[in-house]
Amino acid sequence: MSEHALDDRDIAILSILAREGRISKTELSRRVNLSATPCWQRLKKLEAAGLITGYHADIALTKLGPHVVVFVTIELENHRAENFRTFERTIARYEEVTACWAIGGGFDYLLQVTTRDIGRYQDLIDAMLDARIGLKRYFSYIVTKAIKSGGAPPFDLLVHGAPSKG
Repeated sequence: MSEHALDDRDIAILSILAREGRISKTELSRRVNLSATPCWQRLKKLEAAGLITGYHADIALTKLGPHVVVFVTIELENHRAENFRTFERTIARYEEVTACWAIGGGFDYLLQVTTRDIGRYQDLIDAMLDARIGLKRYFSYIVTKAIKSGGAPPFDLLVHGAPSKG
């Protein structure tokens, strides 16, 4: 399914699921104005095309206990393909690294780290330095307050180049 094969109902399905992953099939079909079977068939096609890669729950970490979220910019010592592969393979093993992006600009990677406290964050950084995965330098940015996160992308804008309705 190419990006040009998506119609307004497909985009509506993606938008609703991105915001409300646990919505019932009946409610989803009602919201996109389709009967259950055609809605289900569209959903299966979107999954088969790899557009829907999974479903998840947003967890209120503050209710679980103390935690800290840190964004970390990383610069590698060397910039050969093998250095990037080594870093990426190794970083994938750290459970506390909840997201990692290769980025352009002055740094090579942006990591999102979630740990119980700053001490454990520093233990993680020390372990990464000891692992000799090519870290040249890093900068830590501690999240003090979440303003907006986990929002659904503007699918209409991404697919059609027009602002979303509603």
